[in-house]
Amino acid sequence: MKLTHLDERIHVLDAETDVWKVVQDIAESGVQEEAFYVCDIGDIVRKHKEWKLKMPRVEPHYAVKCNDSLNVLVVLAALGTGFDCASKGEINKVLELGVDPRRIIFANPAKPASHIRHAAALGVDTMTFDNESELHKIKSLFPAAKLVIRIRCDAAVVQCQLGMKFGCNAVTEAPHLLKVAQSLGLDVVGVSFHVGSGCGDAPAFYRAIASAKMVFDIGTSLGYNFHLLDIGGGYPGNKGSSIDKIAEVVNTALDEYFPDPELVRVIAEPGRYYVASAFVLATNIHSKREIPNGEEVAHIMYYINDGVYGSFNSLLYDHAQVTPIPLNAHLGKLVPSSVWGPTCDGLDQVVEKALLPVMPVGEWIIFEDMGAYTLPVASPFNGFPVPKVHVVADQSIWFMLKDLLPLTEDDFVMGNTPANLRIGLDVGGSGSIQDWAIPLSPRPVLCHQDLDLDSGSTLEKAIMDHSPLPTSVFRFDYVEVEPINYECY
Repeated sequence: MKLTHLDERIHVLDAETDVWKVVQDIAESGVQEEAFYVCDIGDIVRKHKEWKLKMPRVEPHYAVKCNDSLNVLVVLAALGTGFDCASKGEINKVLELGVDPRRIIFANPAKPASHIRHAAALGVDTMTFDNESELHKIKSLFPAAKLVIRIRCDAAVVQCQLGMKFGCNAVTEAPHLLKVAQSLGLDVVGVSFHVGSGCGDAPAFYRAIASAKMVFDIGTSLGYNFHLLDIGGGYPGNKGSSIDKIAEVVNTALDEYFPDPELVRVIAEPGRYYVASAFVLATNIHSKREIPNGEEVAHIMYYINDGVYGSFNSLLYDHAQVTPIPLNAHLGKLVPSSVWGPTCDGLDQVVEKALLPVMPVGEWIIFEDMGAYTLPVASPFNGFPVPKVHVVADQSIWFMLKDLLPLTEDDFVMGNTPANLRIGLDVGGSGSIQDWAIPLSPRPVLCHQDLDLDSGSTLEKAIMDHSPLPTSVFRFDYVEVEPINYECY
């Protein structure tokens, strides 16, 4: 089955509908077979509000590599965040939204020459370094750049280590690099670090900020006037997680080592924090295999239509752990089970061991917390498509965002949720996706926008009714049949 005519606008939910209801409506529409995502923009907005409340001095610069979905970037741009970009491709995606280049940090300490030239041409002048050869490269290609030295300070407990690849030693390497930068006439404006992605060691931020202050002092002794501190990423984002411990440590360390907010601007590079819990993935069981033990079923292997070459690449590259959740409640005993992706590779195992109810072919398995480091790395290996994303928001979120550039009211669609979200789930695959494309117009350059996230905005009048669009007439039903006997004539 081929998805066509996908409406990529943000769908405004009525008061009786939530994300799980949307997932169920799409899954049981009779026209959906491929795996799909539902993204709740409201979850991202709530995360931003939490960040501003708990770390008011720290300006978030979203790590684009985590999830570069257009709607995610547009919403974060509307909320006034900055962006952490690691390549000219990511820079282009952000600037095409009308974001001011000054809201971007080119946070890749080892950049290809063409990417440095590209940043220079577009006015993205703040960038990181952690080695001497990078300084000579920048001197040759972009001598007016504002440089940030990246130091290493690894957390003891992290989901993904980064220090093995990036970050110079604050004591033995940083002084030499700053002297080299000074001799080249380069402008170093601050210090950055990254304790590791998915940090479970909050005190690491205190150690790193203390080390950064030491490098600030070295810079002062060399005649530099550092005014930027980048405390990197590492903030948890899964459902039920909290940044409270990290926020407490960061705020304490900033008060101790950088007490004057007028002298030092503090930014961070959150990625999974913003998007992990905003995305729910629905997968369909297309096949299953029962492993017998005598007359009993000892184990069931479920084959779903997304796997480690698609959304579940995070199992390999991000050390993620996922929990399969049957969409519908099933009575009966739980059976030892495993869940497998659709490709022909034996490595394509999503869940090795789980107790799951007996489910028929055609049933749906849901996975929460699928927004971080999934879609950007997914591939159509073996011909299996990358899941489409349906984006939703409740009415209060729509009312808050609809007039915040680069968002406009044209980016939203109102009305009955199931009808809107089923637009063009066309079995036949006829027509062009351009039939539903939103016309793009040049977006104005955006500087920082203040947003009152505490205001209790409500809709003053009912949203206009929209006639439901017709869905496909084709439906899929799974039925049990007796063996077919063929006779030769």
